[in-house]
Amino acid sequence: MGTWGDELNWLVGLAVAVGLVGVVVQVLPGAFLVGGAVLAWGLIERGTAGWTVAALAVLVTAAGQVVKYLVAGRYLQRGGVPGSTLLWGGLGGFVGFFVIPVVGVFVGFVAAVYLAERIRVRRHREAWASTWRATKASGLTIVIELAAALLVATAWVVALLVR
Repeated sequence: MGTWGDELNWLVGLAVAVGLVGVVVQVLPGAFLVGGAVLAWGLIERGTAGWTVAALAVLVTAAGQVVKYLVAGRYLQRGGVPGSTLLWGGLGGFVGFFVIPVVGVFVGFVAAVYLAERIRVRRHREAWASTWRATKASGLTIVIELAAALLVATAWVVALLVR
């Protein structure tokens, strides 16, 4: 066991909990917080459990990031939503975060995607269909990222129990 003992476990547990919330709320880079905390724990803890969980944290976090972009990108491409629309949505979400507390990210994202698509396709029905598709793609990324972060967190908890 490392020199930090229980303090390290509590700090990692807190970082994992905050990271999991960050994945869902999309305010923090939650998966990276979970993966980074578990990686740090593994590097400090050492031993078979530490090194195994550290490697797993890096691999699963990276795989989750790649998979979420591949799945969402393919889904959006099939629906004819261009990447530039998502950039506008991301910018709108960023601005919304500071303008409207709590729900601003979501409101800003949807509003910016709709506006970008309305300008691009010039019709409400098509713009709204693209906006709905982009919103569902965003939900897919959250679910995929959450699954990866939960897998990393579970591996860490199992390592704590078996060491």
